[in-house]
Amino acid sequence: MTSKLHTEVLKVDSGSISFNADGTAVDISDPETRANLQKAADILNTTSHAIGFPSETVYGLGGSSLSDESVKSIYAAKNRPADNPLISHVSSINQLQRKLLVPGQKIPDIYEPLIAKFWPGPLTILLPMPADLTSSPISQLVTAGQSTFAVRMPKHPVARALILLADLPLAAPSANASTRPSPTTAAHVFHDLQGKIPLILDGGPCDVGLESTVVDGLSDPPMLLRPGGISLEQIKQAGGPRWSNIVLAKKTAGKLEPVRTPGMKYRHYSPTAKVVLFTNCGDGKQKVGDYIAENNLAGKKIALLRTRNFATAAEISPLITLDSPLGQSGDEIQHNLFSSFRDLDDQNYDFILVEGVDETDEGLAIMNRLSKAASETING
Repeated sequence: MTSKLHTEVLKVDSGSISFNADGTAVDISDPETRANLQKAADILNTTSHAIGFPSETVYGLGGSSLSDESVKSIYAAKNRPADNPLISHVSSINQLQRKLLVPGQKIPDIYEPLIAKFWPGPLTILLPMPADLTSSPISQLVTAGQSTFAVRMPKHPVARALILLADLPLAAPSANASTRPSPTTAAHVFHDLQGKIPLILDGGPCDVGLESTVVDGLSDPPMLLRPGGISLEQIKQAGGPRWSNIVLAKKTAGKLEPVRTPGMKYRHYSPTAKVVLFTNCGDGKQKVGDYIAENNLAGKKIALLRTRNFATAAEISPLITLDSPLGQSGDEIQHNLFSSFRDLDDQNYDFILVEGVDETDEGLAIMNRLSKAASETING
């Protein structure tokens, strides 16, 4: 039986961190932030433990992409299925080339316009592994033994500085227990992983609130594997002609089908409460009211998460306990989604009734996450 770890939470100030033009050097003006980042980097370099840290998307659980034992620590802490691949995070193009590519390997030029526009940022690209997988420095536990690996350069100063100081590409899924809503604060990470990891860097709440977008430019036509912080429309606009015919991967892979990116196979993002998703239901009065009556939810704790069209809870049903608007814009909704799930779980809600959004711009990623979190979907 694995002994329980003492989990330390250390504050870091992202405003004290700055980088040179190519991301190969960092300046940290706050001594406490520098000391805490260095402590985290030392843990990554001298042990196989994973640590929690903020990114612009969600909090990540990071360990060396080059070490089997570090990657095993990530899977163990999360209780994550071992055939679910991980994304490697780098601090610069230079680090990507030095640490993850084999000699002579280059980044395919199809990615150049996307890297120029969205790195650092919430965009993950797929790169080819060498024909001889054992010649790659990347742990095959990161790729689940597949012929590609996923990589991105985070924009959050704390994440990028940590990776640079450690000089290690970090395999880093979201820092939550597997299937749970992704964490957007250090407190969420502590709730799920206390005793399983030694350190969480607390950089405040995440900006985006949804994981990165994952694209595959190695296929023809290119493919959107997971919608996220960069929209499909942004990919097409920035990518130019070679990305104009990008296609969507199917939302969920089959049980025996290998997956090239996280989020395609297993149930994700789920709070303990039952999530019911309502799509194309107008103001919600009839469909939500009927659902509550038909399922005899009197006496249950029911939360209504509204977006753009639903009436207030008072107008829909007196049995709704909490009326919680997620926001009007896509940015607001995706920023608030996971944190709302977490807050409602903390308050022991039984049902979370959520108004869906149009699958355009940020809506594609929002609906991807909601459909995976939902136990039931009601269509208008």
